[in-house]
Amino acid sequence: METSATARCNRSPLVTSRRRAVYFLVTVSAPHVLVLRKRMVHFLLRPNWIRQIRVALTLFGLPYAVCSAGVGSAISCSSSHPFRTSHAIRTISSSCCYRYMTSVCTMPPSTVPHKNSRCPEYPGSKIKRFPVPDANVDWSQNWPQYKPVSHSDPVLAKKPAWADPDIGSFSPHFNTVDGAVDRTSFEGKYKVEKEKPLNPRGRTGLTGRGLLGRWGPNHAADPIVSRWKVDAKGAKIHHPVSKRPVLQFVSIKRKDCGEWAIPGGMVDAGEQVSLTLQREFSEEALNSLSVSPSEKAEIHKRIDKLFKSPGFQVYKGYVDDPRNTDNAWMETVAVNFHDESGDSVSELPLQAGDDAGQVQWVDADSSLALYANHSHFLELVAKERKAHW
Repeated sequence: METSATARCNRSPLVTSRRRAVYFLVTVSAPHVLVLRKRMVHFLLRPNWIRQIRVALTLFGLPYAVCSAGVGSAISCSSSHPFRTSHAIRTISSSCCYRYMTSVCTMPPSTVPHKNSRCPEYPGSKIKRFPVPDANVDWSQNWPQYKPVSHSDPVLAKKPAWADPDIGSFSPHFNTVDGAVDRTSFEGKYKVEKEKPLNPRGRTGLTGRGLLGRWGPNHAADPIVSRWKVDAKGAKIHHPVSKRPVLQFVSIKRKDCGEWAIPGGMVDAGEQVSLTLQREFSEEALNSLSVSPSEKAEIHKRIDKLFKSPGFQVYKGYVDDPRNTDNAWMETVAVNFHDESGDSVSELPLQAGDDAGQVQWVDADSSLALYANHSHFLELVAKERKAHW
């Protein structure tokens, strides 16, 4: 099996060896190979095959992208953008319970495993993480020298209602719905070692919970509310270079780090994600908690109209968040609600809530630098709606 790109390669000994390796892999794994093009190998593999294939491809210097079959499988892969796929978005109803969705999209990990989760200094503190090189991120790598720093924010010692107690003072049931708290992961079953859950994406250089309330997965919801950018006459504005219509979305400036982000927040214990999406947008972007009863009623009317319309589930899975630790990590469901006609939330005045410093409509563009993985979420929305990016 050769592509035209491969055929054009010089037939040096190294290239020949590479081609033999690819031929072997393709011959042995024929039912599981998706495509070989432009010297990029894409595989759909059984989970227990992935590590062996990665090693073989790495030895021959071949770039690759891997998708695991089964629950949480990727729809398509990309080596440079871990969440890029034109088929990753599914139509859903905001009234359904997301926990039992069958059209779940989880994207493959980046070629640089959770980079933000290994930031040198833990956010909101002066705590330095133990440096973790890419090669030692995976828990399968034996690394006796690993001495991570332990850190849990002092606010957790005050036992707030949204946080777990310390391990030892209670016995959580991981990988299941533990009372009202959902301790399952979109990544699948995670390991528990010495009564503490292990981050499914690997080492972070820090143990404990950091700023996160729950041991294990901390579930969030990110509503991406969008509209078309229009001129004074209501006509769509097209980008001068791409010639595609410009999409706008509601963005907030986070108070904790000063970065622009999609408004969102944590799923309360026992709460359906659909309700979290609506609540977080109302509180963070429209400041619904501090308005008059008449204003609150108008906000609820328009928000209810938008969030009852079909939404697009953009992403569901692990978030490469700087707050992640070895024992606590962020996961989210990101859903796009689009005000196509511009007569819903587009007409409401944006007002930042307690957790947001600023809020405004922002043009979606590839030059945007947003918090965590939010730029990738916007890219998916723009491409699905055939908007400028």
